[in-house]
Amino acid sequence: MTLKVGDRIPDDELVYVPYDANENLQACPFPQKYKLHDRLKGKKAVIFAIPAAFSPTCAETHIPGFVKNSDALKAKGVDEIICVALNDGFVMNAFGKVTGANKSIIMAGDGNGTFTRATGLTLDLSSLSLGTRSKRYAMIVDHLVVKYLGVESGGEVSDSSAEAVLANL
Repeated sequence: MTLKVGDRIPDDELVYVPYDANENLQACPFPQKYKLHDRLKGKKAVIFAIPAAFSPTCAETHIPGFVKNSDALKAKGVDEIICVALNDGFVMNAFGKVTGANKSIIMAGDGNGTFTRATGLTLDLSSLSLGTRSKRYAMIVDHLVVKYLGVESGGEVSDSSAEAVLANL
């Protein structure tokens, strides 16, 4: 079953490395658990997913849009902005450092794909030797309930963009 507006997000956990302004680019701190229901209970959050860290559309369009608009999102009451990918926490931390995203966005790994499978938003990219990934999407979650869900059907960034999220807050 695919997650839809009005559904509660899955009670799952991701992994991330908390932002540290003094952390060296080559540092590899151990990722910590991010329990979605515990962390987002009573909060408004934006969760957006990218098919792969360090891929062109993700690094050049999707992530920069959320970095640029993070203050505007927070001004509209968003407590947490979370980027999810089927990568491990180490990769997501490095991707956040390189893009500058980890200053304002929680760069979370769903390495085993449990959250992505539970949302029903998986994408088979085996033909590109990438295996199972997440569809590109963005959702607004308020008190654990999905209020907006924009899922892309191709390689574009429109319904899952930070601008689309802002328009739906």
